[in-house]
This record gives sequence, structure tokens and C-alpha cells, in this order.
Amino acid sequence: MPEKIQKIDHIGIAVPDLEAAIQVYTALFGVGPSSVEEVPEQKVRTAFFQAGESQIELLCPTAPDSPISAWLAKRGGGIHHLCLSVPDIDRALATLAALGMQLIDSTPRIGAHGKRIAFVHPKALGGVLLELSEAPRPGCGVHPREPHAGSAGPHG
Repeated sequence: MPEKIQKIDHIGIAVPDLEAAIQVYTALFGVGPSSVEEVPEQKVRTAFFQAGESQIELLCPTAPDSPISAWLAKRGGGIHHLCLSVPDIDRALATLAALGMQLIDSTPRIGAHGKRIAFVHPKALGGVLLELSEAPRPGCGVHPREPHAGSAGPHG
């Protein structure tokens, strides 16, 4: 992609039971999640585990009509998406659209940690659902969400 990719932000994993998955990943990493957050717009609860510069995001549906509910019903738990961090998501989406890639989101929306996100259709990338993510910009009115009860650390 001509837009500079800063890093792999996270790998999203769909899980049917967030608390059970948190226990498994806590045992794997030797430490609990860095954050647990509900994202009402996406109808999911998330838990993030730090893995070097990147993170593992566990996604659990909060409603039967959540996209993650549909994913779990069709495919079961497992890797849901790959998220790449970009400095300018609007420019990245415009570049991908100009290349003829099928976008799920033509304009960004707000995701976990207050980041601007957008998805690229798996048909564009050989079956991989790609999420693009842009960190909140200071002074732009986009701020990380407040930690929810039970959150194990700061968001951001």
C-alpha cells in the first residue's frame, strides 16, 4: 500500500466467552489484559493483550446481531482480522479505493481505544479481513474511551 504502514497494530480473535478467553491468554502471556472495553457501536467487548509493539485483541459479541456473533456462528472462534496502523486513514482508504480494492468502510468510524478504523473486504486481500487504524489525534475531538470496571490498565 503506498500509504506508510506503521506497524501491525493488532490481530483480532473472535471468542464466544470473553472471560474464559482472558483466563487462557493471561496464562499464555503471564499477565492480564492491558485493557477490557465495550464498544457499543460494534456490539462487542474487547480485551487487549500486549505482544511486543503489537497487541492481541479478543472480541466477544454483546448482541445476537453483532458481526462477531455471525462470524462465530459461521466459522467458530479464531483469527478474525489483521489490523495495520496507518498515519492517515483517510489517505489510505482513498489510495486503496483508487487501486480498485473493495472497502467495507469508505469512511472511518470510531473503534476501541477511540481510534479511527475502517475495514477492507476480505475479497480484496485473498480472504483476509483487514482493519486499518489511526490513533486519536490530540485536539481533534477524538479521545480514548474511559476504562470500564475491571479494566486492567490504561487505554491508548
